Amino acid sequence: MRPWGAWALRGAAVALAAAGLGHTLWHGVAEPGTALAFATLVALGELARRDHREHGAAAGHQPAQDRRPAPLGSAAALTYALLGEAAGHPTRHGVLQTVAVVFAAALAAAVPYIARGGGHALDHLARRVLTVAFAAVCFQPLHDSGRLEDVTGRGPCLVGFLLALLGLTALCDAVLAAALARAGTGWPYGPLLRDELRAQLGIGSAICATCVVMALGVAVAGLWALPVFSVPLLLTQMSFHRITAIRVTYRQTITSLARATEIAGCTRPGHARRVAALSCAVGRELGLSERELTVLEYAALMHDIGQLSLVDPVPAGATAELPAAEARRIAELGGEVARRTGVPAEVAVVVELQADPYRRQPVAARIVRTVNAYDDLAAASLHPGGSLAALEQLRLGTGRDHHPEVVESLARVLARGGRARVVPARPG
Repeated sequence: MRPWGAWALRGAAVALAAAGLGHTLWHGVAEPGTALAFATLVALGELARRDHREHGAAAGHQPAQDRRPAPLGSAAALTYALLGEAAGHPTRHGVLQTVAVVFAAALAAAVPYIARGGGHALDHLARRVLTVAFAAVCFQPLHDSGRLEDVTGRGPCLVGFLLALLGLTALCDAVLAAALARAGTGWPYGPLLRDELRAQLGIGSAICATCVVMALGVAVAGLWALPVFSVPLLLTQMSFHRITAIRVTYRQTITSLARATEIAGCTRPGHARRVAALSCAVGRELGLSERELTVLEYAALMHDIGQLSLVDPVPAGATAELPAAEARRIAELGGEVARRTGVPAEVAVVVELQADPYRRQPVAARIVRTVNAYDDLAAASLHPGGSLAALEQLRLGTGRDHHPEVVESLARVLARGGRARVVPARPG
C-alpha cells in the first residue's frame, strides 16, 4: 500500500470516531452504566500493554507492526460491538456509540504511549476503531431489526454466526495491520499479511471465543459476567509479557556475544550490528517470515564469531576478500562456536555455510554473505569508491559468490535509505 492508502485508512478512522463522538454527544449516552463498564475494561486492557520497543532494537530488526498483545482490550471492544442484550434487556447503544466509547477508551489508554513518542499507538488506535466499526455494522442493524433472531434464533446458530463474524473481523484486522505496516516500512505486503494471519491464529482464536462467551454471559447475567470472563485473558496477557521479556533478554545476550569480536579487535566497531540490521532489511525485501528473520538476525550477529579462534586476526576483520578456503574455514569455526553457545541449530548452520557457493546455501546464508561483503567493501579503508562501487563488485560476483536476487534486493534497500537507518554500535 502506498503512503496515501495508509492516510486514507487513518482518515476513515478519524471520520468514524468524529461521527461517533458527535452522535453520542448530541443524543446522549444510551445505557451509561454499560458504556462505562466496557470503556473501563477497554482502557484497562490497553494500559496493560507494555512498551517493548527495545525488542529487536539491538540489531535493527523490528516487528512488522506493533504486536504487543492486548487481548483484554480487544475482547472488551468487540464484545461491546456484538452486545445485543444485557441481563435480558435489549441494548440500544448502536454502531456510532460503540465506536465513540471504544475510541474514547482506547485514546485515553494510548496517551502514555504517545507521550513517550510511540507513533505506532496511533495506527493501533485506527485499527481498533475500524475493526470495531466493522463488527458493529455487521451485527447491530441485524440485531436491532430482529432479522438476526429470526434467522439464527438463540441457540447454536447464533453462536456460529458470532464466531463467523469475529473470524471476518480478525481477517479485517490482519489486512489493516499489514497495510499500515507496508505503508510505514515499504516491506512486501504478502509476507506481512502472512505474519499477521499467523499471529491471529494464536491469540486471535482465544479473543474470538472469549468475545462470544462474554456477549452471551452479559446477555444473561448482566455486567457481573465481565470480570469473571476477563481474568483468563488478563492472565494470557501477562504470559505474553513474560515470553516477550525472555525473548528480549535472549536477543541482548546474542548481541553481547557478537560484540566479543569487536572487543577482541577482530572486527570493526558496529560491524555485526550493521550486518544484522541490513540483513533483516534484505530479508524483509525477499519476503522472509518473522521466524526466518529471527534466525537470520542471530546468524548475522554471530557470523564473525569464528574469528575468535584464529591465531592471526584477519586485517580489519574483513573476510570478503579472503581466499575461499580460508573464509570457509573461519565460517566452519564460527558454526562450531555457535553450536556451543546454545543458539538454535539453524542459526549455527547459517553461520557455517555463509562462505559456501550460493547454490549450496539456504536463503539466510546467502543474505549474510552478501551483506557482510558489502559492509567490508564499503569501508573507506578497503574500498575508496564507497557503497556504489561495493555494490558493483558484488554484482560482478553473482556467478558464484552472491545470489543475483539477494544483491538486487540489497540495492533496493540501500536506495530507500536502508544504510542510513542502521545504527552502529558504540566502540569498546
